[in-house]
Amino acid sequence: SPDCSFTCHYRCRALVRLDCSGPPGAGDEDDGTEQALEKDTNVDEPGEWEKAELDQAQVEQRIKEYNSQINSNLFMSLNKDGSYTGFIKVQLKLVRPVSVPATKRVPSLQAGRPGPRAQGVKRRTSFYLPKGTIKHLHILSHTRASEVIDALLRKFTVVDNPRKFALFERSEKDEQVYLRKLADEERPLRLRLLAGPSEKVLSFVLKENETGEVNWDAFTLPELHNFLRILQREEEEHVRQLRHRYARCRQKMQEAL
Repeated sequence: SPDCSFTCHYRCRALVRLDCSGPPGAGDEDDGTEQALEKDTNVDEPGEWEKAELDQAQVEQRIKEYNSQINSNLFMSLNKDGSYTGFIKVQLKLVRPVSVPATKRVPSLQAGRPGPRAQGVKRRTSFYLPKGTIKHLHILSHTRASEVIDALLRKFTVVDNPRKFALFERSEKDEQVYLRKLADEERPLRLRLLAGPSEKVLSFVLKENETGEVNWDAFTLPELHNFLRILQREEEEHVRQLRHRYARCRQKMQEAL
């Protein structure tokens, strides 16, 4: 596709189906603002309100308050065993492509004679998820952050290792954006209940999990060449956004003069 400019193996090209909704760069102005806000705001420790422990009566009261504040039917419900269920909204902000299974049948070159590849191609194909993709999940109060990641990957049939991704909590305060990576054992629905329904106070974002150094020797040459192409595109996109930001700032200064 000329809009997506995706990269895949030449034999996988016929298997890829993408719904491209516009030229690259659409909505980049918001992304630039978001990146400017999020710089150097990662925090490691949860806030005081996130550490609060509630008894069953307090949980019941919080659920009533939560349900009275939302403008949808995404209510929380208290169960007889003291647990509760509800919905969380997760925004996917992935900058790298994800892998999905490519199992569609490939037609034989000669009609009536099934070729050796007609059984189906058990390969992977990679593509970029659209920016700002949002998914609602119905979960339990004891559902862990790692289980939320697994559920999201299943929803989008992503076959990458779940350890490549991390769930973050995002909050806005004093015109600053704060991101904190959730530990595997943390319970997102509990955080949602404690924070209330406001997306500014708390929202959830799925991003790449930056785990440190990568063992590049473990990859094949075609994979490494593909990574280099992806890195080049990421670098070009960052440079384009930076130039756009400076051009906009320069324009504002000239208008003021």
